Amino acid sequence: MRIKTATANSDLVAESIISAAKKHKSDLIVMASHGRKGIKRLLLGSETQHVLTHSALPVLVLR
Repeated sequence: MRIKTATANSDLVAESIISAAKKHKSDLIVMASHGRKGIKRLLLGSETQHVLTHSALPVLVLR
């Protein structure tokens, strides 16, 4: 098994993660979640949720 990490700097976090995964021909995206709930989640948004709903690749979310 080969594992590779990558970093990216962008104001568009979720889009940058998805783009980097495509660029590097990744098989899986692994992300952490803060586990925000309720109004905080609505106000702050969720980059993890955005990646989950917009990525064609599987996403593993760690809490």
